[in-house]
Amino acid sequence: MIRLQNVSKHYHLGKSDKIVFSNLDFEIHKGESIGICGANGAGKSTLLRLLAGVERPTSGKVTRSMTTSWPLGYTSAFQSSLTGADNARFISRIYNRPEQELLAFVDDFAQLGQYLYQPVSTYSAGMAARLAFGVSLAIEFDCYLIDEVTGAGDERFRARSEEALMARRDNASLVMTSHDPNTLRAYTRRGAVLYGGALVMYDTIEEACDVHHRLQLRGL
Repeated sequence: MIRLQNVSKHYHLGKSDKIVFSNLDFEIHKGESIGICGANGAGKSTLLRLLAGVERPTSGKVTRSMTTSWPLGYTSAFQSSLTGADNARFISRIYNRPEQELLAFVDDFAQLGQYLYQPVSTYSAGMAARLAFGVSLAIEFDCYLIDEVTGAGDERFRARSEEALMARRDNASLVMTSHDPNTLRAYTRRGAVLYGGALVMYDTIEEACDVHHRLQLRGL
C-alpha cells in the first residue's frame, strides 16, 4: 500500500510560493490500476514523483509498504556522462539484480543498439525514455508509475510496451497519467482527477475521464 496523509507540495519561486496541491489524503492498494486525469500544470508528474520518493512533500507524510518504480519516462536519475549500459548496471546493483540479466533485458527491450554503450548525454529524449522504460520493466516492482511514456519509439516498440504494461498490470499495481483518455481506459480501472490543488478519487476511470472533460469545458 502507498498512503498519502495530509500531503501538500509547494515550490518557492522568487518572493512567492506556487501551490501545486494541498492536504491530499488517499491510498493505493496492491493490485489496483489507477488513471490520473489533469490539465497541463495540474501537478500530475509532481504527484508521481512524490509517490516514487523522487521528491518529498512540503508537508504531510507518504508511507509505502510496497516497492515502487520511479516514474517511467523520468530520466533525471541517469548519470548523463555514463553510458546507458553503465547506468543499467548501476541500477541493478542498487536493486540487487544480476547485472548481465538486467542488461540483456534492457538491450532487447529498449532496442537502442550501439547507443546503449554511448553516454546518455548523446541520447534523444525518446531514446532516454526507452532506456528508462526498459530498466524499469527489467525490475519487478509491486507498483509501476507511468508518466506519458507509451508513445516513445516506433510502432513495434509501442506494441511491445503496451503488451509489457498489460502483463505488469495483471500482477502489480499501476498508476498512470496521460492526456489521452483512451490510454487511461485501456490500462486502468479506477480513476482520479487532479484539479485546483485537490485530488478526487472515483470508482471507475470512465467517471474520472468524464469529470475531467467537463472541468476542461468549464475552463474554456
